[in-house]
Amino acid sequence: MEQRLTIITLGVSNMDVAADFYENKLGWKRHGNSMGDIVFFQLNGIQLALYPVQELAKDATVPADGEGFKGFTLAQNLRSEKEVDELISTLKGKGVKVVKEPEKAFWGGYSSYIQDPEGNLWEIAYNPHLPLDEKGSVIG
Repeated sequence: MEQRLTIITLGVSNMDVAADFYENKLGWKRHGNSMGDIVFFQLNGIQLALYPVQELAKDATVPADGEGFKGFTLAQNLRSEKEVDELISTLKGKGVKVVKEPEKAFWGGYSSYIQDPEGNLWEIAYNPHLPLDEKGSVIG
């Protein structure tokens, strides 16, 4: 199997609320391939998809009753501590729930966490050990 990731699909209970969060709180643009019950956002090299949680569970042939911490986080790395602070301030102004305020991290970086309406955790971080190219992709 090739070492790559193509799409992250989040099962959502309320598509309107979830899509509003990503479009109007984070300011992301819906991809043209979005249709019916699925919404896509083009990221740098991969896509994030939103799909009804019941349908996603049905497709995967698993129960849809997951509760609490989901055992994963998503992350967006920025180029400086200042960028982290500025983004968190902007998101707070839009009513986004900040789970952890920005602070120095034990691993040498600077990190904060926000939560989307479905309880998915996003780490907003600066990692001095993880160089980014001009598009924000991790440099090999």
